[in-house]
Amino acid sequence: MSLLAGSRIRPISAETATSTERHGGVNAATMLTVYLVLLVAIPSNVTISALGSLGRPSMLWGLVLLFWWVLSRLQARALDTRPVRQPLRWVFLAFLVVVLVSFAAAMLRGQPADQISPATTALLRLASWSGVLLVAMDGIRTYSDAAILVRRLAIAGAALAALGLAQFFSGQTLLDWTTSIPGLAFEATEAATRGSFTRASGTAIHPLEYGTAVVSALPLAITAAVNRGFRTTPSRHAVWWWLAVALILLASLVAVSRSAIIGLAVAVVALLPAIPTIYRWVIGVGGAILALAVFALIPGMFGTIVNLFLGASNDPSTQSRTAALARVPEFLSSSPLIGQGFGTFLPRYYIFDDAWVLLTVELGILGALCLVGMVLAAMGSAVWASGHSPFQDTKSMSRAFAACLVTIAVLFAFFDGLSFPMSAGLLFLMIGLTASMRSIAAADEVLTASMRYTARPERPDTPADLPPARSATVGDR
Repeated sequence: MSLLAGSRIRPISAETATSTERHGGVNAATMLTVYLVLLVAIPSNVTISALGSLGRPSMLWGLVLLFWWVLSRLQARALDTRPVRQPLRWVFLAFLVVVLVSFAAAMLRGQPADQISPATTALLRLASWSGVLLVAMDGIRTYSDAAILVRRLAIAGAALAALGLAQFFSGQTLLDWTTSIPGLAFEATEAATRGSFTRASGTAIHPLEYGTAVVSALPLAITAAVNRGFRTTPSRHAVWWWLAVALILLASLVAVSRSAIIGLAVAVVALLPAIPTIYRWVIGVGGAILALAVFALIPGMFGTIVNLFLGASNDPSTQSRTAALARVPEFLSSSPLIGQGFGTFLPRYYIFDDAWVLLTVELGILGALCLVGMVLAAMGSAVWASGHSPFQDTKSMSRAFAACLVTIAVLFAFFDGLSFPMSAGLLFLMIGLTASMRSIAAADEVLTASMRYTARPERPDTPADLPPARSATVGDR
């Protein structure tokens, strides 16, 4: 391969080319893909009967990821890339310390018998999320692996949107087949409705969780479409990425959900500055045409969506969120810094339709600040990567992950996202992937510097600055 690599090809480091061989075809991208499939493809209310609430397949695989990460840290290994400081690592450590201190304080105060088991289960859920975050942050170190996950996350979002559309038009959950699988427990639920329309939930437990999963995939789908799936060779399948974008937009519009519309706006606004102007027009005009088609072909949809916002002040869920804010000081008064204890605040005390408020009650001001700090640290890594990588595709990927993360963070203000497996798992996965872009950008800097150092003595006509090229992939493993 030429040192300059033309105008479209990124040179591939030895680490990228040999990573599959070293790990026998199983690497962090593969392990996280398995987690994504278990999280999105298997209904969230399906558990392994013998394990009860601990039997969700995605949660169990998250614990496997944590064990896998610990083993990898204990192994002696050569440093084939420059170590990169990750601010997220320290903020996440502080979050874990607050959780453990809060849990210990709650147990020492004494808890009703029916609160001990939920609190212990909450710690195991956090351990599972930790495995996902750590493997994503430390395991995704090459552009190729990051591109694979962008594609697969976009496909997962589009597939979930397609299922939601089928539920919307059929009025059924279409998941009853899971009840016939031996060894699995399935909590059957009927399709929710709002007005005369079915509220799709896909494989999620609740329509709000479904809306979060679908809308948060939009920045990744758009970025994959703009960059033709992050592949360098011309492909006749590139147009399919725009179909994924259309499916997600359509599913968001017919979700009959105020938060889904808000999330859609946040995702688009957060991503638009990061894509070329011509594609902003494509998304704007195409989205407007799609919305007009929905309102024209589905009678009553326009009025229903308008009433969601005009009647928000009289909506029970909005009133509940407003009333909840007034009660926060009451619940925080006994322990404002570390809260009531992670997982100990049960719905019988109060139902908060706001993940950030509930987290503040359970982990106090310190816990809430730590989780906010995790989101900001991950986004800071994406901004750093966008500013330091010489390759345009790494910049695009970093901005897409950041837009995805900010969308999830905003939507957590509309429901208790950490209590639902799909939305919580996606939050920690996106935090880890967003932070991983710092390592990839740092490797890009080193690789480009070494190319210039090697190329200039041999090629006097080598330009001073290598062009920002579309990166090569090693293949979708």
